[in-house]
Amino acid sequence: MDRLLLTRTQFDGLTLAGSIVIAIILGVIAHRVLYWALRRMEARRHSAFGDAVIRRTCRPAAYILPLLAILATVPNLVLPESWTTSVLRITGLLTIGAIAWTIITTIQLWSDVVVARHRIDVEDNLLARQLGTRVDILTRAAVIVVIIVAVGMELMTFPEVRTIGTTLLASAGLVGIVAGLAARPLFENLVAGIQLALTQPIRLDDVVIVESQFGRIEEIHSTYVVVRLWDLRRLVVPLTYFINNPFENWTRRTANLLGEVYIFADWTLDVASLRAEVPKIVARSPLWDQQFQNLQVTDVTDRAVQIRALVTARNSSDLFDLRCFVREEIVAYIRDRQPHAMPKLRVELPGTRDGAVERAPLTEERIASMVAESDGKPLQKARV
Repeated sequence: MDRLLLTRTQFDGLTLAGSIVIAIILGVIAHRVLYWALRRMEARRHSAFGDAVIRRTCRPAAYILPLLAILATVPNLVLPESWTTSVLRITGLLTIGAIAWTIITTIQLWSDVVVARHRIDVEDNLLARQLGTRVDILTRAAVIVVIIVAVGMELMTFPEVRTIGTTLLASAGLVGIVAGLAARPLFENLVAGIQLALTQPIRLDDVVIVESQFGRIEEIHSTYVVVRLWDLRRLVVPLTYFINNPFENWTRRTANLLGEVYIFADWTLDVASLRAEVPKIVARSPLWDQQFQNLQVTDVTDRAVQIRALVTARNSSDLFDLRCFVREEIVAYIRDRQPHAMPKLRVELPGTRDGAVERAPLTEERIASMVAESDGKPLQKARV
């Protein structure tokens, strides 16, 4: 009797193994035939996106069809119930995972195609950055949702988990509050990510000022943003920061910016001549976008006048270099063309008449002589 029972068990095992092998073979054949037909169709349509979908989903689909064949075959076999249940459970878990893999692959493929069609390494990349940011955030959120749903479906295949779920739902008050508090940062950032994708206060490669730091948006993840600072450091900021806090975005609408250059000079400066020279200075630089330039006297003190030059450039990097160039050229112009207008300190010397200004160089001997003649009284600034 024991030998007969063993023989029966072996027969059932061989039946199960043979059925699984046959189902896998049929699934592989169906997969080959299906994708052969799809490739023939795409060859006639010449669709780059369709061809990419076929290539990217071919591998995960190679697991789905054999698993579905097993799910269709095993329930029809006359086998012990424990065997059938175990095989169906394992196959079901693998099938859910393979389907989730295929969906995630398709989502990522769509994201890659959209980003590839809109390059951000060009001068006018506003639309590309808008689409890239929206696609990147939505892709990450969709992948997370697919993973959560897949894991939940796999767990629900176990009766024990379903029982625990029913028990938790029956007493979900305290558990729901605790779980909600624990998961609050995660869900806040996920919701903030969706808000950023739809409203786009920031985009990939945007120039921003965050926490008084200048940088560019380098990466946007599901819960945080990486800002590449000007000195190549990385500032990691949660997504909720850009929803709850003010920050500067220098490329919100356009990348071109207006910059200031401040210079201090003597009151004897010929402002009209310098104003006529500024257009020549900016014209010598390829960084100037030829939109605007100007020069004005914006302030005066008892010692100097403040000169402000305004210039525009295509982006923040060009603007910084252009401001440095203009500043250097203005300094060189004043030094070479109007050396008398270099900033200087004036004093009233004893013995001058009618407030006349002494312009002789102030050597150590002259300063000592001035102090001696003033009987120790402090020297006064000249009235300009």
